[in-house]
Amino acid sequence: MRVDVLSTAGWPTWLALALLLLVAVLVLVIWSIRRHRDPKLAIDCDRPIGELLPSLSGLTQGTVYEGNAIELLEDGAFFEALFEEIRGARCSVHFETFLWKDGVLGRRLADALIERSGAGVPVRVLIDADGGKKMGHDAARRLREAGCRLEFHHPRHIRHIGVFNDRDHRKLAVIDGRVALVGGHCIVDGWLCKAQGRDNVRDIGVRVRGPAVHAVQAAFSENWVEDTGELFVGDAVFPPLAPEGGTPVHVASIKAEGSPPAVKILHHLVVCVARQRIYIQNPYFLPDSEAIDALCTAARRGVDVRVMVPSAEASDMPMVQHAAHRNFHLLLAGGVRIFEYQTCLLHQKVMAIDGVWCAIGSSNFDDRSFETNDEITLGLLDPALAKRLEQIFVRDMAECVELNAAAWARRGIWHRCKDNMLYVFNEVL
Repeated sequence: MRVDVLSTAGWPTWLALALLLLVAVLVLVIWSIRRHRDPKLAIDCDRPIGELLPSLSGLTQGTVYEGNAIELLEDGAFFEALFEEIRGARCSVHFETFLWKDGVLGRRLADALIERSGAGVPVRVLIDADGGKKMGHDAARRLREAGCRLEFHHPRHIRHIGVFNDRDHRKLAVIDGRVALVGGHCIVDGWLCKAQGRDNVRDIGVRVRGPAVHAVQAAFSENWVEDTGELFVGDAVFPPLAPEGGTPVHVASIKAEGSPPAVKILHHLVVCVARQRIYIQNPYFLPDSEAIDALCTAARRGVDVRVMVPSAEASDMPMVQHAAHRNFHLLLAGGVRIFEYQTCLLHQKVMAIDGVWCAIGSSNFDDRSFETNDEITLGLLDPALAKRLEQIFVRDMAECVELNAAAWARRGIWHRCKDNMLYVFNEVL
């Protein structure tokens, strides 16, 4: 009886073939999952976006919440509002963020949370494990010793190996279940300043009062329940909420199993129904082919489409900006105007459509935010706020260089090679 011949790698032939078959099956499974989460989205609609709020909310698995008061918060004003709300908390403080680094801002926030916990207010803090790895052991220790519930989302552990790439990218706070703050602000000292130098950050958030706070609280609970198993209930976290203003709000945050995430559907949908203007400010703008087609189609039907991103020199992740450059020629050729902000990192994630509807939240305009991360985006039917965001865009244009299609086509061979090489890795950057 002859012993099976070993392969050159030292493996029995049958085992090598079995491993190859297993790898092929796994690749097929991953491809199938991604295919079902990334269908080609299509829409046929001739109604203005101001009449489509029930459709926008329904297609993103949300609800329209009427009667909200919205306050726009730029740069460091976001944190002044946050600390004001935390100081006044009486029933509960819920805080969630992606990035927390040790510094003046982090210590100030820890002090504020610790003070409220010491006053008997339940404090829950949820931080992405990857983004929070530089918050410092002292801050984590102090929070826990003061009685704050501190949890890290998807820490590096064998039990999380299947979901480690799924990051919690949301930035929000909910105070007493009555006030919510949402935006792109991270707990890093650069966000404290007034965006006057390369080490600083431009960002925008909102303070929300009214029934929509329940939806933000629900978004916080999603990952809190996953990471802790705790279901928090009662008026301390979900109180009855009366109307506080006149703005209808819907919230896109759900990442349904096997379906396109709500934030992706929302971003694609509003581009397709825009009639007059699309103004986008986003730090990491890497639209897929369908989004590129939608933006260019909008420009061809007469919509004024403008996109503002940080320059590679001003960005905290220049590799991402170069990856984005790879498809800029398609957008420019399609009539999309692109502006690169030069002063500092432009981090706000906002859209204004037709001067009546706008979106503010945590989501970048890339596959990672649309397909992988946990995100939150507020859609607001508020002409005054939408026009204010348009004004901010126009103001920021003074700090930008607008790209020219002809000049862009002449950029150097090294620039082109770098753009194409880094684009390959755009989903993991």
